[in-house]
Formats: sequence, C-alpha cells, structure tokens
Amino acid sequence: MALKIEAKMGKLYAFPLVLTAVDQASKFFILDLIFFPPRIINIFPFLNLTPVWNKGVSFGFLSNAGSWAPIAITLFAVAIAAIFPYVSRTWHPYARFGAQMMAGGALGNAIDRMIHGKVVDFIDVFAGQWHWPAFNVADSVIVIGAGFVLLGSIKDSQSQSKS
Repeated sequence: MALKIEAKMGKLYAFPLVLTAVDQASKFFILDLIFFPPRIINIFPFLNLTPVWNKGVSFGFLSNAGSWAPIAITLFAVAIAAIFPYVSRTWHPYARFGAQMMAGGALGNAIDRMIHGKVVDFIDVFAGQWHWPAFNVADSVIVIGAGFVLLGSIKDSQSQSKS
C-alpha cells in the first residue's frame, strides 16, 4: 500500500522536477555564456540572449518592494511547487499537466532566488525598438502551464455541461 502511494506521489512530482532541472541547466549554461562578462548574443532578428537580473516576479513586478519581498516570493513559489501537483491530481488531465508545469517553473525561479537573491532572465524577444520583458525557461513553463490549466478547466466545464 505504501509503495503504491509513493509511486503515485512520484508521478505527481517527477515532471515538475524534470522541468526544474531543465530550467536550472539552461541558467547554468547561460550564466557562463552571457552574464560573466555581460554580453548580448543576437540569435534572430527578433531574439537575443540578454543578461537580466530580475529581483521581482513577472516583468519585474515587486522588484522595489523591499527586503521582505524576495523571501515572501520564494516561500510562495516553493509552496506552489509543493501543493499544485498534489491538489491537481483529480483535475482534468490538461489542467493537471499545466499545474505540474507551473510547479516546475515556480521551483526553478525559487532556486534562483535562494542562490542569487534574484532570478536569471535571458530571453529577449523584440520587434524593432519594442522589447518584451526578458524571461527564462521557468517563466515560459509557467505561462504555458497556466494555458493548460485554463484549457483543462474549459474542457472540464464542457464535459460537465453535456452530462
């Protein structure tokens, strides 16, 4: 019985941990490539690798909130990473997949805050002089995961309305 529960828990947390590892590996590589010393690498006419330290959350939100913010943000992200896979175990498969993605991304950025005191961002998408705020693999996984949660919620409500 205990092994069955452990196997189910392992399934819930394996994918988020893989995503966290991919995010951290990309940041480990990118730190050497463009952060030390700082430099910009042009990939496409709309994409650069650009070193950016983000002290806040998405798009720098809360970056000037004070010394309490990094600790609170990190604790919140770790809580999300721990709770989302478990809570989502009964959700629509798309929503569960998205929740696991969000958990992996949250943990990846939380690790950055624990190690560096800020998040390593490096993907710079732009059109002419307009630049989207820099982001990383974890940020991408969180946004895509939120999309899957939304899609799963829509699919679930559609199936409930049919029955």
